[in-house]
Amino acid sequence: MNSPVVTFRILMLALGVVAVAPAAVAQEHRMIMPADLTWADVPSLPQGAKVAVLEGNMSEAQPFTVRLRFPANYKLPAHWHPAVERVTVLSGTFNMGMGDKLDEAKTMPLTVGAVAIMQPQTRHFAWTKEETVVQLHGTGPWGITYVNEADDPRKKR
Repeated sequence: MNSPVVTFRILMLALGVVAVAPAAVAQEHRMIMPADLTWADVPSLPQGAKVAVLEGNMSEAQPFTVRLRFPANYKLPAHWHPAVERVTVLSGTFNMGMGDKLDEAKTMPLTVGAVAIMQPQTRHFAWTKEETVVQLHGTGPWGITYVNEADDPRKKR
């Protein structure tokens, strides 16, 4: 009689799923407290934004989770990303809109708990009235392309 592990692997192969040894798929288990986060400047965003990486490397083809902290009265010009973007608002209000130019009148206020999911190359923008923290997760490689090149802070520094 087959062991449960062998039976599971045979079932996965039959379903067309690649079975991987348990050690290869084991992930590091972590519990992260807000006070343990290390915040850093974000060269690809206008000055004032801070990032804390919870997991992953955004420049590689792997899942990542980061938190972004925006100060009050922050403006993020129209831009897009090469992959699906998933944003959850953790504090404050993140005002987001779609289009080629930041227009505060064309935004939706996303409050605590709100989620935005955008497909690759969706042109969007955002602004804050108060300090706001969002959690961003996706799969890299990640990037940001500004609709108007003059808005790209990497070209100004």
